[in-house]
Formats: sequence, C-alpha cells, structure tokens
Amino acid sequence: MIGVTVTIASAALVFIALVAPREVGQLSPLALLRIPLEGLLGAALLLVLPARARRIVAPVAGAVLGVVTVLRVLQMGFLSVLARPFDPLFDWPQLGSAVELLHGSLGDAGATAVAVGAVVAGVVLVVVMPLAVRRLAGVAARHRGATARAVAVLTVAWIGCFAVGAQLVAPVPVAARSVAAAATQTADQVATSLHDQRVFDEQSASDAFGRTADADLLTALRGKDVVLTFVESYGRSALENPQFAPTVDAVLDEGTRRLAADGFSARSAFLTSSVTGGGSWLAHATLLSGLQVTNQHSFDKLVGSNRLTLSSAFGRAGWETVSVMPSSVGEWPESTFYGFDRVYDSSNLGNRSGTYSGFQTPDQYTLSAFERLERSRAGRGPLMAEIPLVTSHWPWAEVPKLRDWADIGDGTVFDQPEAGRSESVEAVESDPDRMRDGYRRSIEYSLSTLISYVETYGDDNLVLVFLGDHQPATFVSGDGAGKDVPITIVSRDPGVLDRIAGWGWSTGLRPDAQAPVWPMASFRDRFLTAYGPTRSGAR
Repeated sequence: MIGVTVTIASAALVFIALVAPREVGQLSPLALLRIPLEGLLGAALLLVLPARARRIVAPVAGAVLGVVTVLRVLQMGFLSVLARPFDPLFDWPQLGSAVELLHGSLGDAGATAVAVGAVVAGVVLVVVMPLAVRRLAGVAARHRGATARAVAVLTVAWIGCFAVGAQLVAPVPVAARSVAAAATQTADQVATSLHDQRVFDEQSASDAFGRTADADLLTALRGKDVVLTFVESYGRSALENPQFAPTVDAVLDEGTRRLAADGFSARSAFLTSSVTGGGSWLAHATLLSGLQVTNQHSFDKLVGSNRLTLSSAFGRAGWETVSVMPSSVGEWPESTFYGFDRVYDSSNLGNRSGTYSGFQTPDQYTLSAFERLERSRAGRGPLMAEIPLVTSHWPWAEVPKLRDWADIGDGTVFDQPEAGRSESVEAVESDPDRMRDGYRRSIEYSLSTLISYVETYGDDNLVLVFLGDHQPATFVSGDGAGKDVPITIVSRDPGVLDRIAGWGWSTGLRPDAQAPVWPMASFRDRFLTAYGPTRSGAR
C-alpha cells in the first residue's frame, strides 16, 4: 500500500511539473488536463534504454526537471508581479528584495517563515524530483507493454490536439510543451540579458555631460528650489484604466485649475520606465543617471562608477542636495554616488505615527518634514531634493486622509480616529477588487498631497518635478499595461516652462493620450540640455 501511494505521489509530482502553465492566472484543475510531450518522449526513451543506462538517465532527467520547475515557479511570480520573466543571470538579488518587502507586510517572523519555506520547497523539489522520475521509470520497465501502448495512444492524441489547437482553458493548449518552452525561454532570456549588459557597458563608458564645466550646468534654474518626487507605482494605467481613471483624472484636472489660480503652470508627458511592478531603485537610477538600469548587476556597476547624475549635477552647480527617504532604514552608501549632502530616512525624519510609518508613511508628513527641516531653514542656499513618496506603495491597505498642514507636527495626528482608512494586509491581498480600490485611493491621496503642497508652500522659486517610478503589479494594472509612467513639471516662473516648449508636452498636470513618450533613461540629458546655457529643446 505504501509503495502504491509513493508511486501515485511521484506520478502526480512529475505530471504537474510537466503540464503546469506559464502564468499564475492560468492555474486551474481544468488547465492541468494536458498531454505533456516531454513526458511521452521521456517515457519512450526510458523504455528503450538498457536497465543500467536507465538507472542513470532517469534521476538526471528528474534533476533537470526539478531545476526547470523551480525556474518556472520563479517565472510565474515575476510575470504576475513585475510583468516580465525571471532573469536567471541577474535577478537573484531581487529575491532578497522580495523578502524585505514581506517584512513590511508580514512582520519579521512571517517574512522569515515564508522565505525559509520557499527555499526548503525549492531544495526538496530538486532533490525529490529525481527520485520520483527514477521510481516511475522502474514501474514503466516492469509494465513495459502497457506503458508502450499508453505512450502510443497518447502520442496520437497529442498530435491530434496539436493539429487542431485544442484548449480546455484558453490560452493553454492541451498538447503541452511546457518544459521545452520554459527551457527555450530561459536560454533566450540569458542571451537577451548578456546583450543588454553589453549595451549598458558600452553606453556607460561615455558620458555626454561628464566633463561639462560646473558653471555650465543648470544655468536656467539658478536660485530655484528643485524638488524631484517619485510617486510610488504611479503608472499610466492610473490615468487610462477605467477602474482608476475617472477619479484620478479628476484630481489632476481640478489640481490644474487650482494651481493656475495661484499662478502655477504645468507640462506633462510620459516616460517609459526600466521596470514595472517593483524595483523602484532601478527606476530612480535610470532617471538620475541617464542609463537603462534593469537589474541589480547594472545598478551595482553604476553606483561604483563616477557617472554624473541629475542630483550630483545640481551639487556641482552650487545647490544643496538632499534626499528624503521615509521608508529607508540604516546606511545608504549609494548617497555618495548620487551626490547628496544630507539624507533623511526613517531614523531621523521624525515620524512618530504608530499607524503610518515605513512604506506607509503619509506623503503629507514626508513633504511637511522636508519643508520644516530644509526649506524653512535659515541661511540655506537653493535646494535640490529627491523625495520618493511611498503612500501608494503596495499593499495599498493603509491610506491616510489629507490634513491641515499646520497640524502635521510629528505625525501622531495620523493616529487619530478618522485620520485615514486602515485595513489588514490580509484582507486587501485576498480581495483583488479591494486591492485595486486601495491603489486608486492611494494614488489620489499622493497627487492631492502634491497639489496641496504647492498651494501651501509654493513660491516663485519652487520647481516641482513629479513622476511615477513604475506601473503597479499586473494584478492591479492588468495585462499589457506597459511600462509608461506620467511625468509633470510645475513652476510659477514662465521662463522655466519656456525652456521646454519644444518638448511638445501637454499643458496641465495630466498628460493626454497623444503626449510624447520618452525612454526614462533619456530624461537626464534632455533636462540638462534644456536648462543649460543654450536652449535646444528635445534632442
């Protein structure tokens, strides 16, 4: 009885590994009713091999299947969250970032348990799969005739299903080639990664502005406070997806009218981020460096270089440069590469809210603290600040309400009753509609906060640049949403926006559907050109 149970379990494990579809959304019992080509070929091969060779080939094939299965599970995760396949060369550090993200939603114990469980499951899969294939090979050899007949019948069925494109669940074909497809996709991904890395190395070897004299940098912005804010997960889908657009667009359009009444104008367009669904620091690096940074390997090479970034350009040109990172904890060695004079993080930003902290730090608190610590500081020079706003960071369970700026103080105001809407992460993550609603409300809050900040603290010397870092995960944005994010420049000084008149950007806080779409990596050079000594527009 035990032997039969082990055989059935082995068959189930191998079968699922052979037929599992590529994406999480395609997983269902009906989608598993498939005929695996690799299983048929493997069974046929093991039947014709002599016993000694079979005892070697079977576990080796099982080990390969185990490794491919682990890679396919990672592919599922990356496709569902980041809308791209797993890169077996450069994406391993991303798994560590995923664990850090889990710490924020599950706590230390929960995140550790999930991480350890995932590692154990992967190891067990790679170890057990060879044993399972070996056992099935032995069963097939002992029932050679029945196995040969089953393989023949199923091969005919596979050919027939393949010929007519049979599907029980679209777009999953009954005639499965999942393992072969996964292996091919992995090989293609490796080739693509190596090519992209060569391109990155070639582009990073030269810097169009690396030798520009300090006196020739950003001459058209001298005396201005330039505040560059990344709104977490603020993607094009927020403006165009019917689930979000009606209310988000209304916030931007009303904001355009309100700021115009105070003398502010704005221009907006789209940038194509280097990432989607996550990896914010890679998008920040792409915008600031003018290089396409898509993985940790490229990021590490970048921050180890002396490439000019937007922030270091401001520093060289005489600005005081600061970074305000409300969710960051501990040392940030990259701040030297970016050229920041001062860094504010969760340890020194002063947020005392017990409900909204870390990745849930209210954007209004972040901007209020920046205003108090930097813009209101006596004797300061012009400022350049990079500020990630994180209220719209996953999991969109805690969304504060906009408060009177005079009441923000140390952030404890956000712990008061009716200070916001706070739901459990588990409740939000288990309900896709609630998650999308939380995303929409958080984006509305972030944009409303920026508009209110300009109304409250804006002056003739404020230049605000705000943009998304990447699209939200595909389970929020939907399939095919792309990587575009909105970007907007706001100023009361007509001369600031006149410098980019040739860019063709839309008027107002909301880019229209025909607004230009540029690679995010092109922004640094365009910005430094437009605000340098010679007005040249886009290039």
